Amino acid sequence: MPPGQNSGMASRDFDRRLWWLDEVAHAGPEHLDADYVAGYDHKSPTEWAEEVAALRALGIDSTSTVVDIGPGTGTFARAIAPHVARVVAVDISQAMVARMQELGIEAVRAGFLTYEHAGARPDAVFTRNALHHLPDFWKAISLRRIAALLRPGGVFMLEGLVYSFEPGEASTTIADWLAAAPTLLTRASSHRQVAEAARIRVRAMRA
Repeated sequence: MPPGQNSGMASRDFDRRLWWLDEVAHAGPEHLDADYVAGYDHKSPTEWAEEVAALRALGIDSTSTVVDIGPGTGTFARAIAPHVARVVAVDISQAMVARMQELGIEAVRAGFLTYEHAGARPDAVFTRNALHHLPDFWKAISLRRIAALLRPGGVFMLEGLVYSFEPGEASTTIADWLAAAPTLLTRASSHRQVAEAARIRVRAMRA
């Protein structure tokens, strides 16, 4: 190959490493901290019955594989596990992955932009309150990767965060939300209040 000529997968992979987004840098730093992770379930309790029922109604059953991206400590993975054949929990935080592995969950350290699935293509991909960590361009890349990951006709269930105010109103609106939070709330609890005020759900999308 002539000097300076880029050709082949090796060159493309090298180039991508130079500009591909570092998801760890965009994760909330508390999610990388083992002490924070140890108390995560107490600070962020979650009930998954509605999501599990919705997936089962869409045909996810005892033969299915489900991938959960951004699972935290794996509470959804544990909730869906009795109803499916396999659950893979994918998180960018090594502390979260270690906690899930302690609980017996099949957990992989990766993110929306880096996860590579091993085995049969999944029947469903689930993610909640994770995609918003990425800038919009990378959200689009992530959604394309998820579509390519799923088996034909597979289900993508997204619960995410958007805000219903103009960009110029962001500072005052979020400050007002946090000021209205009860005193002595932890940082995580305050952020959760903002998240609850801004959550959207997108369901029953098929590849």
